Amino acid sequence: MPLMDKLVPRARALCKTIVLAEGQDDRVIRAAERLAAANLARVIILATPEEQARATGLLPSLPPGIRFVDFRSAPEGERLAEAFYRRRQHKGISPEEARTAMKNRLYFGNMMVHEGLADGLVAGSIATTPDMIRAAFQCIGTAPGIRVGSSCFVMDLARPTPGGQDVLLYADGGVNPNPTAEQLVDIAIATVRTYQALVGEPSRVAFLSFSTKGSARHPLVDKMARAAEMTSQRVANLGLDATVDGELQADAALVPDVAARKCPESRLRGTANILIFPDLQAGNICYKITERLAGATAYGPIMQGLARPVNDLSRGCKPDDIVGVAVITACQAAA
Repeated sequence: MPLMDKLVPRARALCKTIVLAEGQDDRVIRAAERLAAANLARVIILATPEEQARATGLLPSLPPGIRFVDFRSAPEGERLAEAFYRRRQHKGISPEEARTAMKNRLYFGNMMVHEGLADGLVAGSIATTPDMIRAAFQCIGTAPGIRVGSSCFVMDLARPTPGGQDVLLYADGGVNPNPTAEQLVDIAIATVRTYQALVGEPSRVAFLSFSTKGSARHPLVDKMARAAEMTSQRVANLGLDATVDGELQADAALVPDVAARKCPESRLRGTANILIFPDLQAGNICYKITERLAGATAYGPIMQGLARPVNDLSRGCKPDDIVGVAVITACQAAA
């Protein structure tokens, strides 16, 4: 069963409030209409009066469950500015600078989530990923025990892996260019929590390399082996339902027959459902190859390790993509 077929009923039952920050984008308006019409979420669209007029011209009969907020003049703006000032005054920001920041729709929307006025935010159809990351980290920050925010791609596969997995999570493919072993631990823990929030099954985490269990010697291999060991310890300390192994080549992580030959002692036995990549280049390249050549549906980059759910979009996204990421965001908000 496609992942979205499982998540849609859950999102409908949760009825979370999701901010769609880019009300100037027709794709966002069409996605909001679909979310509200299907009762998948209550939607707040950040839009100027001019953008709202354009939206109602595009879709004259918008369903109930959609609310437009002018982020430049909304009455809650002062409350959000005060909260942002309290968060950032240690960085030298002034109250006036905080008020100016709230004229930016990304900052306004993130602070709505921080202050509990919404359950999550989705944007990025126009904004760049660096802009998304900056606003989310400054407004919301990382979750307790996590020092580095990250992202993953949710890969809904066209056919199962040889190990029987229908959904794989690839991390990190969008935020950290060259994470250290210690940062990879935070990335892996955050990805385990994302997997459990979305799929609800035990996580099986493979730290990938060009080596399997010492078949090659290199500092890059050592990094992944060390990160896997530290993650195993952290998983045990946190009591998470996850099995961790590495370093592993991709075939040893995903194909039971190969695992039986290359690493018969592996705890994963070729059935990984979370792949931790050594750097952003590898993760991003592999997600696009999986999507374009293997026919997988990719959602993301799903931001993770944050205190509240905020998610990015591809600037080439379609309305259905926005709906899918909003549904994922709603399910994350309930975890």
